[in-house]
Amino acid sequence: MTARLQPSEERLLAYAAGTLSPPESVVVATHLALRPATARWVENLQAVGGEVLETIEPAAVADDLLARTLASLTAADDTLPPEPANDMTELPAPLRRYALGPWRWIGPDMHVREVHAPRDGECRVILLRIGSGRTTPVHTHAGVELTCVISGAYETDEARFGPGDFEEADGEVHHRPRTVSAEPCLCVVALDGQIRLDGWIGRLLQPFVRL
Repeated sequence: MTARLQPSEERLLAYAAGTLSPPESVVVATHLALRPATARWVENLQAVGGEVLETIEPAAVADDLLARTLASLTAADDTLPPEPANDMTELPAPLRRYALGPWRWIGPDMHVREVHAPRDGECRVILLRIGSGRTTPVHTHAGVELTCVISGAYETDEARFGPGDFEEADGEVHHRPRTVSAEPCLCVVALDGQIRLDGWIGRLLQPFVRL
């Protein structure tokens, strides 16, 4: 999968249609909060979708559909604490509504923190903070990994990613991100499964690197 600085059109279309998985939606929403131009494009897609719905011939629905829908919305509201729900004032608005787990050490000057957003199977949302000048081990992924940079910057062999930039990676991508900013690089990540470290050193370290 080719590195991008913004989500693919397919992923943005899924987000606009409300069919993107909850963890991926959190990361895309963060990107849109930092990229107003792309956010306007998505809003236009949603507006067009609404106009199309208005032209569709109405169909019969169950008598209790409204009651079930309202009950579902009430349950959803109960799961989201009032904003802000965490102590990281530097986070974009889409992340401020979620509680956070404690920071965990995963390597020298590298830490991860769980975002208590809705999960989708093994896919969940985390914050990843890597210190200036640090390089992660070469790795690939068990599933799709979506990353949006909040602050700082990192590089791979394909591109440089700064605040608001978005990277899509999967099992076909083998990369070694390295922080190139003077400050630590803070990212939000939708991670499906675990990363897979390459090489014999990676295999030795794998049991100790759990995201």
